[in-house]
Amino acid sequence: MALSVENHDTPHAPLTIVVMGVSGVGKTTLARLLADRLGLPFAEADDFHPPANIAKMSAGVPLDDRDREPWLRAIGAWLKERHEAGTGGVVTCSALKHGYRDLLRAACPEAWFLHLSGRTELVEDRLAHRTGHFMPPSLLGSQYAALEPLGPDERGAVLDVGPTPEELVEKAVALLRPVNGDLA
Repeated sequence: MALSVENHDTPHAPLTIVVMGVSGVGKTTLARLLADRLGLPFAEADDFHPPANIAKMSAGVPLDDRDREPWLRAIGAWLKERHEAGTGGVVTCSALKHGYRDLLRAACPEAWFLHLSGRTELVEDRLAHRTGHFMPPSLLGSQYAALEPLGPDERGAVLDVGPTPEELVEKAVALLRPVNGDLA
């Protein structure tokens, strides 16, 4: 059974969560653990990128808004499908700008954003030790430059990524309890 969230539009909407932040904050690790903990489907945003985006980032070239739009629309469609199917879901997505999150909310207004944030030195160190990913550490600066923190009009919360992934999952569940009282 999918966990539900009370809201003014739909009394028992499925819980849809976007784990967001710059590259290297641990979105995938936390999102997988959170999806497992909550019994929700999981999706990795990188899997939604068209080959041209991956080639561009692999070459060390930051994506622009035109590059990101179809990617964000595909992620939004996944969220909408999970909501409409009643399963809910957890997806990773940098979702760096308010406008990007607006595109996701246009597809799934119920989306809740968990912004993972951490000291630049910690994130740089994680990226330096990460292997097998197309996003080079040289693009981290462009991500921080584009980052617009969650606004007061956005559903979500910020978590510092200093603690262990297991501790972060428990903190995330605690943050979600006011959104969904059924969380154990």
